[in-house]
Amino acid sequence: MCAAPMPPLAHIFRGTFIHSTWTNPMEVLRDHLLGVSDSGKIVFLEEASQQEKLAKEWCFRPCEVRELSNHEFFMPGLVDTHIHAAQYSFAGSNVDLPLLDWLTKYTFPVEHKFQNLDFAEEIYTRVVRRTLKNGTTTACYFGTIHTDSSLLLAEITDKFGQRAFVGKVCMDLNVTVPEYKETTEVSIEETERFVSRMLQKNYSRVKPIVTPRFSLSCSETLLGKLGNLAKTHNLHIQSHISENSSEVAAVKNLFPDYKNYTDVYDRNNLLTNKTVMAHGCYLSAEELKVFRERGAALSHCPNSNLSLSSGFLNVLEVMKHKVKIGLGTDVAGGYSSSMLDAIRRAVMVSNILLINKINEKSLSLKEAFRLATLGGSQALGLEKEIGNFEVGKEFDALLINPKASDSPIDLFSGDFFGDLSEEMTEILKKFTWAESRWYPFQAQCKTLGLYQLWDYVVLRLPCARAELESQKIVSCSWDDYFFLCLVTVFT
Repeated sequence: MCAAPMPPLAHIFRGTFIHSTWTNPMEVLRDHLLGVSDSGKIVFLEEASQQEKLAKEWCFRPCEVRELSNHEFFMPGLVDTHIHAAQYSFAGSNVDLPLLDWLTKYTFPVEHKFQNLDFAEEIYTRVVRRTLKNGTTTACYFGTIHTDSSLLLAEITDKFGQRAFVGKVCMDLNVTVPEYKETTEVSIEETERFVSRMLQKNYSRVKPIVTPRFSLSCSETLLGKLGNLAKTHNLHIQSHISENSSEVAAVKNLFPDYKNYTDVYDRNNLLTNKTVMAHGCYLSAEELKVFRERGAALSHCPNSNLSLSSGFLNVLEVMKHKVKIGLGTDVAGGYSSSMLDAIRRAVMVSNILLINKINEKSLSLKEAFRLATLGGSQALGLEKEIGNFEVGKEFDALLINPKASDSPIDLFSGDFFGDLSEEMTEILKKFTWAESRWYPFQAQCKTLGLYQLWDYVVLRLPCARAELESQKIVSCSWDDYFFLCLVTVFT
């Protein structure tokens, strides 16, 4: 009998949960029970030995518990703190130039095409699908200067259930591709329209973010007005900072009355506790101190920094200054839209700094794992909602199955002997370096629509069976309906 009436549970899982806390970069909770409420919140996470007590408290039966196999585990959804949705179409094909030349030759001409909504819809649909397939349950997107296509990006991310910040890019300076810019007045007016429409839509997981491209593309007037707009509406802010040495020098010439790159944003009200700045390779200790004081965050984008030969961000130095930091793919400067790639590159860049005796140690894989999950949630101001499996947060998770058919990693009998926590950690390391198969779960309000992944398929549950049957589908056993019942195959 139940001890007292409790809110209904949507799901109970028993198995291994791997996540990060601020005191432990990778905590392995072996044989635990996790309960998810009807509203998608985690209501308990306790050792499985407490099942009888929990069953009485929460009124569930043993048959309602979904047990994971020994080799499966849950981990938090990955958080991409910096990605250019409009650049996805040429990711991996154009990384032969340094930043400023790369923007002129490739990026600006492609982004200019997004005034065409049909073109925008195709690219944005594909990038959201792909990032979800890569395990990114939360993304911070740059759109383009076009308001309507940026609104379309927000609509698409909401439709697929991805948590996101979406920004309409602002830029009133562009000498090299002058057709791709706005006037200062139009940029402000369109940003206000974008924000107003987004707030009216009131998406549950998709929010607007003020997005000056970077200081070289924005006049002082535009930067100041965008800062005031963000302050008025209490909005998040994203931009770029100190990515490339030539860029840093150009900013110094364009804004001679400012102390440094950080000061340009700070004095225009664009460096707040809701700000995330990408790159930061050349930030001084003085600038990092300002970041910490303002509560602003950095997005470390190692793939892009390497691909465009921009520089190295010393993550350990950033952490030493207690600046919030997460990881970003920075598509298409970064050629991969996978956050697992961002984890690997973060470790490699740190190894390079160690080899060159800039640091005395390297960033560990466990620390990089935390940056991609809990660190990313903090960088985007979402640490009270997602990032790990703390009670009260949303159940935003990936179910990892390293033994899925055609898995790129091999498990051996010896992987499951000895300290099980250590063995699961080793399996996660294999998974991170090789990329395995996963099922993203994201509880969505009371309807509990769940986005899941299997191979290259995204599925939203619950769905009307008739709706699925009207599309291309693959039918599977109903015994495992929760994980894979009817799969909508996207082509």
